[in-house]
Amino acid sequence: MGNTTSGPDTKPRGALRRRMDLFVREVAKFGAVGGAGLLVNLAVFNLMRHTTDLQVVRASVIATVVAIAFNYVGFRYFTYRDRDKSGRTKELSLFLLFSAVGLVIENGVLYTATYGFGWDSPLQSNIFKFLGIGIATLFRFWSYRTWVFRTLPAREAVASAESFLEAEDPHPPALTGGAAKRSNGRA
Repeated sequence: MGNTTSGPDTKPRGALRRRMDLFVREVAKFGAVGGAGLLVNLAVFNLMRHTTDLQVVRASVIATVVAIAFNYVGFRYFTYRDRDKSGRTKELSLFLLFSAVGLVIENGVLYTATYGFGWDSPLQSNIFKFLGIGIATLFRFWSYRTWVFRTLPAREAVASAESFLEAEDPHPPALTGGAAKRSNGRA
């Protein structure tokens, strides 16, 4: 049925398990949006590469910008829809800043392969474009979740309070709210 053991070791593991479950869900949602963004990025890149006379890195930069716009919508309204929405201007500014850093990482790999090593065939360009996207994605995941789509402070406080209460005595006192604070001598 459920966990019937009690003791100090089982409660923190439950809170840790919940945090890990939330993290895994976040990674899965980030991956879903990112995977769709990857397809957009590679499709626009190959379309630009084969239908225009643009240089490889310029075509890649255009494709990355299109994917950034696509990904912002996906991250804001799917992956991080439950996050703080109060500072949209700041959020968008930070998103664009970190996306620009990711763009430099992504296209720096392609630039180095193309102009540093002379690897310029369509297959080589796609391989190094994909590699650059992968490296940039690690940076973007960290920066977006840390700086751009921040958790709501109230939710963090509630989660902290719930984990604290779970670690307490399994038989809570009858007093709650302000009455409990007054009975403990706290106002």
